[in-house]
Amino acid sequence: MNDHPERVTRFFEDYIPGSTMDCGSFTLSEADIIAFASQYDPQPFHVDPVGAKDGPYGGLIASGWHTVSATMRKLVEFYVSAESGLGAAGVDEIRWPRPVRPGDTLHVRATVLEARRSSSKPDRGIVRGTVEVTNQDGDVAMTLTAINFVLLRDPSA
Repeated sequence: MNDHPERVTRFFEDYIPGSTMDCGSFTLSEADIIAFASQYDPQPFHVDPVGAKDGPYGGLIASGWHTVSATMRKLVEFYVSAESGLGAAGVDEIRWPRPVRPGDTLHVRATVLEARRSSSKPDRGIVRGTVEVTNQDGDVAMTLTAINFVLLRDPSA
């Protein structure tokens, strides 16, 4: 996997079912985890490193919402294009099968599952894709399925 993906402008026609896009990596430090959780998800196992040792995860872990947010940044940089992205209809099936711990480096990969033209708005399509986030050991830390609206490069085609 390439940890330095190239920024590419994509339109609907570029989201081919089965294609996979590398979206790079990010690392979450203990300070990052505590700062995010202190503001948005202040559960003890996200904000108290000492108390978290005796908690259900045996140590501090990142909020799943922190993982989602950091992943979204990578998707905006390398999967959805500012030139054609129209937002999302939603996200389905978020799963966090493995905790993210301080110092974990997470790699983001998006795979197009389905791409179809909109029947009501001829200038755009609907792209359904899965996102997989793995840690430095290749273990899956998060998966989700997203539904995005994307402009067509050539609506007349």
